[in-house]
Amino acid sequence: MAFEGLSAKLQEITRKLRGKARITESDLKEMLREVKLALLEADVNYAIVKEFINTIQEKALGQDVLKSLTPGQQVIKIVKDELVELLGGTESKINFTPNPPTVIMLVGLQGSGKTTTAGKLANLHRKQGKKPLLVACDVYRPAAIKQLQVVGGQLNIPVYANENSKDVVKIARQAIDVAMSKLNDVVILDTAGRLHIDEELMNELKNVKANVKPHEILLVVDAMTGQDAVNVAKAFNEALGIDGVVLTKLDGDTRGGAAISVKKITGRPIKFAATGEKLSDIEVFYPERMASRILGMGDVLSIIEKAEEAIDIEEAEKLEKQLKKKKDLDLDDYLTQLRQIKKMGSFSSILKMIPGMNQLKDVKVDDKEFVRIEAMISSMTKEERRNPKLLNGNRRLRIAKGSGTSVQEINKFMKSFEMTQKMMRQMKDSKNMKKMMKGINPADLKNMLK
Repeated sequence: MAFEGLSAKLQEITRKLRGKARITESDLKEMLREVKLALLEADVNYAIVKEFINTIQEKALGQDVLKSLTPGQQVIKIVKDELVELLGGTESKINFTPNPPTVIMLVGLQGSGKTTTAGKLANLHRKQGKKPLLVACDVYRPAAIKQLQVVGGQLNIPVYANENSKDVVKIARQAIDVAMSKLNDVVILDTAGRLHIDEELMNELKNVKANVKPHEILLVVDAMTGQDAVNVAKAFNEALGIDGVVLTKLDGDTRGGAAISVKKITGRPIKFAATGEKLSDIEVFYPERMASRILGMGDVLSIIEKAEEAIDIEEAEKLEKQLKKKKDLDLDDYLTQLRQIKKMGSFSSILKMIPGMNQLKDVKVDDKEFVRIEAMISSMTKEERRNPKLLNGNRRLRIAKGSGTSVQEINKFMKSFEMTQKMMRQMKDSKNMKKMMKGINPADLKNMLK
């Protein structure tokens, strides 16, 4: 993940602070020196780091923090608040026009991920009740139109393309007319890029902006390029006047400095962050949540939102009724729950959002394990899934061959499953079972946490 190195170092610093009953001015300076080094190693702009450290020092020394009962916690709060401010303060939303369609123009260098991002944004807006139209405005790159059509086909979202024209303004206008006739309320223009910033590219984009008048111009930036991403954002903003940034490849092995620097350098907010390869792997960029993740404080709200989006309420209620009737959880129930969790994304990424989990270095989660478990259960007969006690040696050997696993892996999984059964049995027998099964409404929990 983009902030892994920075996150580990900042968490170690804050852990040391929490353990101190008193903090002297020299302790504070030592801590700030470590924070400074951590940010610079994460490729954050030097001028930004200097200002960030000075602000924290001024606030920490100017509020009688060092004399308070919990100085460590107060300094951590100041660090978090300043990090939130550095990342943009509050989330920045798309400005939808009251007179549809809202036209979103994606710009950026070649290879930044514009086409995939166009599909991800269309998918995200459709989940919000919009009816998007993707538009192929890259008429130069070989197979660019086909790539967008493939993305649109995977999502079942319409794509407008005119392969007989090289006039990008004309194509965009035609697309808007089509959107109005088909009642598409969001139009996403996937424009051309270059390997580097040049006058020809900027002139074409300025021409589209002047003639089409998009409501939002979003710059797609590859976070893997580090400090270059900030330079690209600055150049595009000065030449074109962007409304926001979409950071891609934030799941990659990058130092994260771009995300921390881009808002301060350009004055334009990060609106979205792409966090994986799937067309569902994009999220609104929340500065406070990102700061909490970086500092190891978790991101419970994002977990709840992922659950709300992924979990089928009717399916969950149906499973709850089944479990109440049954004496034991069976492997069909287990598989259903597993598939619900998988819809939320990789388990390792969810684990990182749980407060304090980043500090447990010995906790390793292999998402491939879920694939193996699913293969094991799917290789069983209906009778075996409903009554796991039938699984003798011969049956386990057959299941191992069918799932591409070993008998040892089958044994290990079944032992784990039996422990889950036992835990569910104890929960069922407890007085609080009804309350636990009912759970907490995600929307209520979200409001409580705000």
